[in-house]
Amino acid sequence: MKTIKLPLMPKATAIWLVDNTSLSFRQIGDFCGMHELEIKGIADGEVGIGIKGLNPITSGQLTKEEIEKCEKDEGETLHIIENEISEKTEQSKKKKKYTPLSKRQDRPDAVYWLIRNHPELKDSQVARLVGSTKNTIDAIRKRTHWNMNNIRPQDPIGLGLCRQIELDEALEKAERSLKRAQKKKEKEERQRLAENVEVAEVAESPIVQNPEE
Repeated sequence: MKTIKLPLMPKATAIWLVDNTSLSFRQIGDFCGMHELEIKGIADGEVGIGIKGLNPITSGQLTKEEIEKCEKDEGETLHIIENEISEKTEQSKKKKKYTPLSKRQDRPDAVYWLIRNHPELKDSQVARLVGSTKNTIDAIRKRTHWNMNNIRPQDPIGLGLCRQIELDEALEKAERSLKRAQKKKEKEERQRLAENVEVAEVAESPIVQNPEE
């Protein structure tokens, strides 16, 4: 059975294709391994909020000619460029992040930028992105870091501490986590309301008098 090869960061790629091409929802969905309705949700602004689109042309996964060909014919299917980008990316994920000594002093600035611009990220995600520690992140978040007065928020991508793909992936994971938490909260709220209604109905029910009294 042939394995379907998906692009790096499928949702981020789908967002870029929705925003920058006239491809059909089906074409984008097939290429990114997503349902047409999910692609429609992206177009409607209901899915992928906060995720930056990933250009599949500059990342070496599609050619401009391939996109233009499929834009002219909805019956055409996008074909990913076979290369080693995804394999190298998967291998890099397994390696422990190493930050050069010359860039380690920039970590607090990058941490500050991430917690200010993307508060949905967990401390563990921030730590992995820039190679920092949870204690440092917690201190910066609480503004108790020993060097807080000199820390200035700077984009970790610009500092070379992480890649856009890694940040997009972390944001996508954080979004899924927030949605799960929201669903759990809504479920608990519904249960609480149902219990309150049940208690109210019992309290309002008439008391049956004993006819002999």
